[in-house]
Amino acid sequence: MTAPKPLSHEKLHTACDPRALGFRTTAELAEVEGVIGQGRAVEAVRFGIGIRQKGYNLFALGPEGTGKFSLVERFVTAVAADESLPSDWCYVNNFTEPHKPRALRLPPGRARPLGRDMEKLLEDLRQAIPAAFDGEEYANRKEIIEEHFKESHEAAFGAFRKEASERGIAMVRTPMGLGLAPMKDDEILSPDEFKALPEKEQRKRAKALEELQGKMEELLRQVPRWEKEQREKIREMNRDVTRNVVSHQIEELAKSYEDIPEVIDYLHEVEQDVIDNVDDFLPQEQASGLAALTGGGRPQGEASFRRYQVNVMVETCTSDDASEETEKKKAEKPCGAPVVYEDHPTHPNLIGRIEHISQYGTLVTDFNLIKPGGLHRANGGYLIMDARKLLMQPFSYEALKRALRSEMIRVESPGESYGLVSTVTLQPEPIPLDVKVVLFGDPYLYYLLSRLDPEFVELFKVAADFDTRMDRDADTSKQFAGVIGNMIRKNDLLPMDSGGAACVIDHAARQCSDAEKLSTHMASIDDLVRESDYWARQDGKDVVTKVHVQKAIDAKIYRSDRIRERIQEEIQRNTLVIETAGARVGQINGLAVLQLDDFSFGKPSRISCTVRLGKGEVIDIEREVALGGPLHSKGVLILSSFIGMRYAKDKPLSLSASLVFEQSYGGVDGDSASSTELYVILSALSEIPINQSLAVTGSVDQMGRVQAIGGVNDKIEGFFDVCKARGLTGEQGVLIPAANVKHLMLRADVVEAAREGRFNIYPVETVDQGIEILTGIPAGVRGKDGSFPIGSVNRAVQKRLDTLTRKAREVERAALKRSMLDSRKPPPNGD
Repeated sequence: MTAPKPLSHEKLHTACDPRALGFRTTAELAEVEGVIGQGRAVEAVRFGIGIRQKGYNLFALGPEGTGKFSLVERFVTAVAADESLPSDWCYVNNFTEPHKPRALRLPPGRARPLGRDMEKLLEDLRQAIPAAFDGEEYANRKEIIEEHFKESHEAAFGAFRKEASERGIAMVRTPMGLGLAPMKDDEILSPDEFKALPEKEQRKRAKALEELQGKMEELLRQVPRWEKEQREKIREMNRDVTRNVVSHQIEELAKSYEDIPEVIDYLHEVEQDVIDNVDDFLPQEQASGLAALTGGGRPQGEASFRRYQVNVMVETCTSDDASEETEKKKAEKPCGAPVVYEDHPTHPNLIGRIEHISQYGTLVTDFNLIKPGGLHRANGGYLIMDARKLLMQPFSYEALKRALRSEMIRVESPGESYGLVSTVTLQPEPIPLDVKVVLFGDPYLYYLLSRLDPEFVELFKVAADFDTRMDRDADTSKQFAGVIGNMIRKNDLLPMDSGGAACVIDHAARQCSDAEKLSTHMASIDDLVRESDYWARQDGKDVVTKVHVQKAIDAKIYRSDRIRERIQEEIQRNTLVIETAGARVGQINGLAVLQLDDFSFGKPSRISCTVRLGKGEVIDIEREVALGGPLHSKGVLILSSFIGMRYAKDKPLSLSASLVFEQSYGGVDGDSASSTELYVILSALSEIPINQSLAVTGSVDQMGRVQAIGGVNDKIEGFFDVCKARGLTGEQGVLIPAANVKHLMLRADVVEAAREGRFNIYPVETVDQGIEILTGIPAGVRGKDGSFPIGSVNRAVQKRLDTLTRKAREVERAALKRSMLDSRKPPPNGD
């Protein structure tokens, strides 16, 4: 098998041709509609918004910066603008059960006018009712009732007085009340005078006193009844007077709401309550006198009129509402179904809250203190929320699910929801819920909820999966340039020439580590465009060029690469041992990637191996000390399988090999070093040195095929920086899996060094190709007789393993012989 040649520099970086973009500067580009590279997500959003069935809410999942929120908001806003306005909702007083406010549904744009109409009605009643009670007609009617009572009272007592007088008894008023006393010749008799009367006369007078006393008591018992009748007549008169005033006002108002039966019923309840509580509308002195006459009375003051107000929870914009503020909102966003983004989805912000006010040291509330939440504002439309923010708020997620399941909005505190509060409070009537909820968040949140919460799957049936990359071709590159133009116009930046746009496109390909793909992480692209604009302005230019884009890229790397620089410095000072020249047995340069937030870089690592007689095991020292992850351990186990399959199919493998990442002080995971570890094992077994000017990356399977790995660009550049600092000799280079060639988007200095032959990158398909490049010796192909050619690496490995196997058998025979001899020895002490 012939070892591959180094890659040509053309394959190390697939550059975008500025001329193929078809413009000089982005100022020439038209606005790009929609989002590019997210066809699957767009279809999912369209389906999720379009289907009108219970449970078909939408979850937009994808990494931050892929444009989830902007796409969903743009799409939902466009759809909502063409939809009909939802109903208005308001809370009004429940005059029968004040602690259970009623919810009124009104046609769009009618809630606020109803509130204003009720305020005007209340203002008119507060003027008209006192005026009616101050009128001459009311005074005359009241005087007639009072005169009638007075005449009836005087007539009853006059008749009693006359009867008593005829029977010689006088009715007198005493400090204790009314009393009876005998009299003669219109003079009240003293006790002595009464005793001086004849006995017969005394008995007659005593009998009259007894009979009249009973009649007087009966007459006095009728007085409260007469007063009650008077009060009832005055009260009924007051109701008639109030009814005459209120009915006219209510009838006029009801004409505006004939199409809403619920409002008509409510107005009739208001009318009845005003009639029943007319005292509240009268001046305090007048109301006090009236209350004394009628025996009524309620708390006075402005607070008593709050029960007639209308608490508007949800209102929509219509042409009937011509306020300046509303017109401004309509100009910014056309009326239609509401689109609400709840940035802080706490429990009160989501389902509403009941506020309280302090009054004489006590917290009190009423239906006017019910405040709407995001579900109220989005009712009939769309509610958009960040899933992570929702889950971070106590009780919010459960409250949302409860509302979606029941399709009702119940305004209650978390304590009430969970039965932790037993105090009397308001119980507002639930409002029917018709909303499409859109959550957006990271994929792990979506899959975590799907697995752990069965209700989540039932309520969020549609997943819009946002991709992190898109295909790269001539058409998509032009579309990407159009998106760059959109960003420039949106942020009011300097125009960018085609060279600069091509550089941004190249950077997008490098971001996803694939020359045939482009990153859809638009947030980072937007950042790059802004930073490029900054450097162009610093240079006093009117157009952003490739120089400025590259300067922005380099500046961002410089701000983030302190750790990388320190590692490179320690390598150059030989604190970290990385050899880039010479040859060593059982030592090789491996390549790893370190990730610091959004900055990653390659770090060379020295991997060493020792072999000895053993039981066919490959010891992973990293795993033994709990620094190796499961994927790394898997790769090491594959090595044992490969060695056994190739060299010891029909005989025992008497090998013990120890592998370690030298000077490694942290965890190691991933299988991208498995081919590297296999090479170093083969070197240790064959005792053939490995060229230290080369570094290796790639995983391997049991058949010896080298497989693709991630971070290939960072790994190559990490070793290149070490070699460049020591001086490029033309012998240095990196072995990568051939499957990773399409992912190469290397820096310009690496490409230039490769073009000049000072640094080489070898695409490797098999372990045999790799070991041949590393040792300069043919790997060797197994012949028909099962042996490898003399002078090949595989022959040397096979020979060493055979030697170890032979020694293992000798050790076993010697051990068996000693065991047999020991069994024949006589027992000690002659026993």
